[in-house]
Amino acid sequence: MTSGTFPSASRDGGVTSGIGKRLPPSPLHSGCSLTRRSPRLGLTGDGLERSAPLTPYLSAETLRYVPEDCKDKIVSDEDVLETLLKIFKALFINDFTRQMNILALLPEVKSTYLELLHLQPSKSKITFSCYESENMFSPEELLFHTLGFSITRNQSSLVSAGTGVFVTRGFVPKGAVVAMYPGTVYQKYEPIFFQSIGNPFIFRCIDGVLIDGNDKGISKAVYRSCSRRDQLGPFHMSDVSWLTPVVQNPLAVGQYVNNCSPDKAANVCYQEFDVPECFPIELKQYLPNVTYSHDIQSPLRCVVLVALRDIKQGEELFSNYYTIVN
Repeated sequence: MTSGTFPSASRDGGVTSGIGKRLPPSPLHSGCSLTRRSPRLGLTGDGLERSAPLTPYLSAETLRYVPEDCKDKIVSDEDVLETLLKIFKALFINDFTRQMNILALLPEVKSTYLELLHLQPSKSKITFSCYESENMFSPEELLFHTLGFSITRNQSSLVSAGTGVFVTRGFVPKGAVVAMYPGTVYQKYEPIFFQSIGNPFIFRCIDGVLIDGNDKGISKAVYRSCSRRDQLGPFHMSDVSWLTPVVQNPLAVGQYVNNCSPDKAANVCYQEFDVPECFPIELKQYLPNVTYSHDIQSPLRCVVLVALRDIKQGEELFSNYYTIVN
């Protein structure tokens, strides 16, 4: 894939489509640059890339202006990391009895989690007396108890939109990480042609990195293969459960968030996040992303969805596949 085939901003404020068609300049683009971000991008049978309709560019209510010093970040990377560690640690403790093979190799880490369990007497008593295989809480329940909300996949409120993502319990405050975009991470020079054919779940990051969030077909097989490749003994470096109907990481449903419409304004936005080297190895099993190539030296790229406003129980999540950056 080449960057020239994606919609791009022209110097006079107009927009050039992926197949070379010029669109008239729009005053909304004056003084702004366009981040080419399209999660629902695929290849048609003729090999030409097709993006979603360009009308979202011209809808004033869905444009997001970001100050230059924010570098297209609604919240800081530190805040994103804090949220992920919080929910991942809760998932780990909730599934503590299944983690013994990992903890046997990490005695210091085991001591830390044992201390956390002792701070929760009821959970500690059940964990150490039973060693049962079943979790105390479902992932959705744990998300609610940890972050104050839960989300799930269901039929979208948009006509013919298929699956969508809804807030089922609680309240999502503005600026909160509400979901993650799972999938195989491809550098812009890596092969993705066959995976892309008819695939509406390919997300393009600002720097050209691609994330294939399709949970079916070739994409599914590639992700499983890469995940098995990276496994280190009992340590899983990524989560494969998002490929199934029952997810282990309840945030890993972001690929099903639909694009906004004239009647449904965007309430979440995409934000890229590179996993730092210090990320705990025992918690990587909950990361819903894996690199296509094993020898990639750069950090693992993840994409999170951040709430643009307060979101109430029962609301569907809507994103904007295109972002205008000031």
